[in-house]
Amino acid sequence: MGEKEGKSPDGVKYYRLSEIEQKNTFESTWIIISNKVYDVTKFLEEHPGGEEVLREQAGGDATESFEDVGHSSDAREMSLSMMIGELHPDDRDKIASHEETLVTTLKDDPSWWTNWLIPLLVAAIVTLMYRIYTTDSE
Repeated sequence: MGEKEGKSPDGVKYYRLSEIEQKNTFESTWIIISNKVYDVTKFLEEHPGGEEVLREQAGGDATESFEDVGHSSDAREMSLSMMIGELHPDDRDKIASHEETLVTTLKDDPSWWTNWLIPLLVAAIVTLMYRIYTTDSE
């Protein structure tokens, strides 16, 4: 494989990150989405969100931005016609990895004091305040 790009045995064309980073001009605008390289130059003026949205991501990884917007299935199909290759496997670790945020759920272990003691104390304080208020007014 060449220094900048190469082709795999299965016919996929690979592009190096350094080459993609240079494609951030009006003449040539490339972006990376899920390790696939897209030439969006001809689509700049047609993009519903405006060309500046694509220009901000030009030459870099746009995966998070693309997924956050929630593109339709039609938009995803349209993107296939702009795909020109994939990011070289050696460069995939150079772009920021998008780790999924894991949600940790705590085991719901109710104890006697949260279920009984706290409401009991609140009730006792309210009762005490009520008695003090009513005895002062007499």
